[in-house]
Amino acid sequence: MTLMHLRLRSAALVPLLLLLAAPVTAQRRAPTPAGAGARMNAFVDSLLARMTVQEKLGQLTQLPGPMRPEDVPLIKAGRLGSYLNVNGAAAMREVQRVAVEQSRLKVPLLFGHDVIHGYRTVFPVPLAEASSWDPALVEATARMAAEEATAAGIDWTFAPMVDIARDPRWGRIVEGSGEDPYLGSVLAAARVRGFQGRDLADSTAMMATVKHFGAYGGAEGGRDYNTVDVSERTLRETYLPPYRAGVAAGAGSVMASFNEIAGVPSHANRWLLTDVLRGEWHFDGMVVSDWAGIAEMVAHGRAATEAEAGRLALDAGVDMDMSDSVYLAKMTAGYGVSGPSRAALDEAVRRVLRAKYRLGLFRDPYRGTSPAREQAATLTPAHLALARESARRSMVLLKNGGGVLPLRRDLASLAVIGALADDSASMIGPWGGMGQAADVVTMLQGIRRAVSPQTHVVYAPGAAVLGSDTSGFAAAEQAARGADAVVLVVGESAGMSGEASSRAELGLPGVQQQLADRILATGKPVVVLLANGRPLAIPELAATAPAILETWFLGVQAGTAVADVLFGDVAPGGKLPVTFPRTVGQVPLYYNHKSTGRPADASNHYTSKYLDVDWTPLFPFGHGLSYTTFAYGPLRLSATSMGVSDTLVARVDVSNSGSRAGDEVVQLYIQDEDASITRPVKELRGFSRIALAPGQTRTVSFRLTADDLSFWGPAMKRIVEPGFFRVYAGTSSEQVQEARFELKAAPRH
Repeated sequence: MTLMHLRLRSAALVPLLLLLAAPVTAQRRAPTPAGAGARMNAFVDSLLARMTVQEKLGQLTQLPGPMRPEDVPLIKAGRLGSYLNVNGAAAMREVQRVAVEQSRLKVPLLFGHDVIHGYRTVFPVPLAEASSWDPALVEATARMAAEEATAAGIDWTFAPMVDIARDPRWGRIVEGSGEDPYLGSVLAAARVRGFQGRDLADSTAMMATVKHFGAYGGAEGGRDYNTVDVSERTLRETYLPPYRAGVAAGAGSVMASFNEIAGVPSHANRWLLTDVLRGEWHFDGMVVSDWAGIAEMVAHGRAATEAEAGRLALDAGVDMDMSDSVYLAKMTAGYGVSGPSRAALDEAVRRVLRAKYRLGLFRDPYRGTSPAREQAATLTPAHLALARESARRSMVLLKNGGGVLPLRRDLASLAVIGALADDSASMIGPWGGMGQAADVVTMLQGIRRAVSPQTHVVYAPGAAVLGSDTSGFAAAEQAARGADAVVLVVGESAGMSGEASSRAELGLPGVQQQLADRILATGKPVVVLLANGRPLAIPELAATAPAILETWFLGVQAGTAVADVLFGDVAPGGKLPVTFPRTVGQVPLYYNHKSTGRPADASNHYTSKYLDVDWTPLFPFGHGLSYTTFAYGPLRLSATSMGVSDTLVARVDVSNSGSRAGDEVVQLYIQDEDASITRPVKELRGFSRIALAPGQTRTVSFRLTADDLSFWGPAMKRIVEPGFFRVYAGTSSEQVQEARFELKAAPRH
């Protein structure tokens, strides 16, 4: 358990009080009945004692599906423990039958799949859902994804991805919750709870995987798979908190990351996988490699052979070998006979078998799945309704000059322009599970269904997402000139985000900016819809477009939800979980940065800024508008000082000062004014999404304890120091009310 020290700001620096940090072992699994843990361990140990070395290494091996003829002898020999990408109840049952009926020990297989933001019913991508700032919603979509996936035979998902990402060039930023450790931690826990439910043995529970451990989002240059080089302090304060939150929520597995940290590939990092994860955090689940991550240590230069890489990974704490069969094919001969290697092998097998036991696979290897159950649980009305609601709540209104939005349904004519408007595949986004383009309502379809019968909708693609062809500009411009209003859809295709999809430029790809310039020059009311998987640098568009709505990739109900917001059935209420830069040259750019000895000052040349562009973001973290307006009262604190055992309450009155209902995300930040280790200019410590009717006022309260004020001190221990703190509450990281209080030292005894 971590110790948090209270320390005086003085030359003595003597610890005055030891505080216990919240234990990471407070997991959300259902309470274990008395004796159940002992029964599980006795069963696992008995099974392990009967296994050969080859059978043990087989339990640590996962192969990609579908099952091939050459896999059958492996399964019968007990030399395979898991499959990924065996899809469908019928296929799963066929493969599982071989394992439990024809192998010597009849150990069931574990079936995994990348259920990232839905299985067949695809919800908004995780970065979009993070824009909802709604943990209950995030938990609900993960729960429904688990219900659908488990009906199709999936026991285990390789999600949530909780990597903090401060570089939008990195394509996998789309799979996480953005740049902030606090928001990322809250949503990581919500997704784990959703996937796993209250009991892993329930047939609708799917084991979650917290990934990629660790700091995968810190890749140099934003290039996927690249080196990460961060200090232990940055690792612990910025990157590790969401992983720890997922573990604390009860995640059954953790995935090692492709990157190295300080010269050690994560798959060989015993300090990370054993000392921190299992030692400090008391994680008792299993660790899985990323795809071929063990074998890749040869390319890293850490191992001379794949066999050596396998030994390093197993000794570091990697239990399951995904896809490359290093454990099974390269380590069978002479490995695991005695000594430390035997102990590491046996413990890894125990962890895999315990996961299978907790999932109820030894009781029912099929977990009640069948083609009939799969059909009944797929694309249900309830799932589609939640997909629509999630998409509605995930959009962020970046700009609405002159009140262009919402549009009237009864316009005489409406032009819809942009290839993405009718691109069903891109609405699914990367890692779309088993989602199909045919399931998607495109933006064009949603708009056409929503307008009045008298409204004439004209569609012109204008230009492809990529390429230099401008031959469609004339038709698009003609459509815009003949319409009362224009909806212009621009951004990225789904394939431009996700794994191995890093970008060196962050502007609109292809000739989309030129298309936008032509359409905006018509003088018509133009609403820009952004479809993308990362923050884009769009200063020209932001300067000239009257209205910009960030939609990300919204899933199967994208078009229906977009129409709901465009025509005012729902007011947008999302907020950015990540900063939008003005240009790629500002990257990395994030709100919770450190100050410097010379903070940016436009009136002083010798301060931290750029010569050729403003140092500020285009759109800051936490930004998001509505169709109504909100007024904030002064921030009120319950006291001007607090002790280390006290709770301080911060309150702010928020009023809907506009003419229609809307949601506001109230955000609370803190700043430590003077610390032994410099602190960020702001740190998120609370948020609340509230719904207000016109004229309604609500008091929003946040509770702060010493734990909220703590940080990793000079000795790399969690500490909290007395002194003055600023508290900020407001509508974004930049628009806030401010108050101040003092944390007082405990009296000496």
